[in-house]
Amino acid sequence: MTTAVLLAALLQQGAGGWIALTPRPTVGDTIWLARTIPAPAGWRVRATRLDPGPASEPLGDPVVMPAEGGWSVRYPIAAWAPGVVSMEMPPLWRLGPDGSADSIPGGTATVRVASVIPDSVLNPTPRPALAPLRLSRRTPLPALAGLLLSAGMLVAVVAWRRRPPRALRPAPDLELDAEVGDTRWVAAGEPRAVAARASHLLRGALARAVPEAHGALSTTECLAVVERVKPEAPLRQLRELLAALDQVAFATAHGVEVGPLAARARALAEQLEP
Repeated sequence: MTTAVLLAALLQQGAGGWIALTPRPTVGDTIWLARTIPAPAGWRVRATRLDPGPASEPLGDPVVMPAEGGWSVRYPIAAWAPGVVSMEMPPLWRLGPDGSADSIPGGTATVRVASVIPDSVLNPTPRPALAPLRLSRRTPLPALAGLLLSAGMLVAVVAWRRRPPRALRPAPDLELDAEVGDTRWVAAGEPRAVAARASHLLRGALARAVPEAHGALSTTECLAVVERVKPEAPLRQLRELLAALDQVAFATAHGVEVGPLAARARALAEQLEP
């Protein structure tokens, strides 16, 4: 601490032994009030909380530090009015090593606080309110211009981001393998496959000639529909061929020559084509 600070602190020392460590404090400044409490060796000092005053306010908890011959207690406060500010300080406690305690009255701390208003202004008066910054007349043109600009930018971004339709390359024509003849299927030991294919060809031709006799019907139901819708159709040949082909396809008949049956089915399917 400098000599000027010590002199200012001594001048502001109150009756309770409190001094202001802040030189020339003004309204709103942080002012440290300090007091040295003598204590024997091994004794400690405990400071209590400071309550707000009419023109002062504590800014934090007290700070207790060891000092020469005792302990130094400091309180941070702020004053909200110029002039001489007096505060009732809380009592302090000295605690002995054997558990004994001794209370010390806090007393009164007095601080001279200067005003932040210059001395040249004796009677400060509030200044009049400033004129309004906005114009009295308002126009919606800026808002409309901003809206149109935003809409135009949105349309431009959407048009730029939109992708044109892709041009698909023509797919190559599928090359169909030649149909495997019935003779090869029979030689390979697959007469059921020959019978199933022939039955499928005959039923397809019959469904195209008579739409009511579609492929979802059983053989018996299909023949009944053909008899009702188209009685002039060769019902006897259809019944014989479809029944024989179903027996071979479902392995209920053995030793039947499936080749002639398949040939007859193909011929009848060509006859039924519209």
